[in-house]
Amino acid sequence: MPLVRISLRKGKPAGHIQAIRDAAYLSLHETFNVPENDRFILVHEHDDTGFDFDPTYPDIARTSDVVFIQATVSNTRTVEQKQALYRRLADRLAESPGLRREDVFINLVEVAKENWSFGNGIAQYV
Repeated sequence: MPLVRISLRKGKPAGHIQAIRDAAYLSLHETFNVPENDRFILVHEHDDTGFDFDPTYPDIARTSDVVFIQATVSNTRTVEQKQALYRRLADRLAESPGLRREDVFINLVEVAKENWSFGNGIAQYV
């Protein structure tokens, strides 16, 4: 169960945000074998005072359309699966909503399986 957090500047239309959410889920489903309906995505929109990034680190030219995608996932994926996720997600976002690949910033946070509770006060993976 990935928990995905998406951060971007305020002011994008609903369809733009929906395309980002869909791309995140579909890319995880395809590359990490995330099950159908295992979709938990939070979107955080920021004004200028709450959105700070370096436009050139590390030699990548970013614009104000940059999107930060952080997924908390179980620590069970290979390096190859992670690389496939990064590529697939950047490709999907370039297709829709038309983001530049340079404006797609992805970070994975890996946790042990016992660190998940989907409800009812139970660690379902233990």
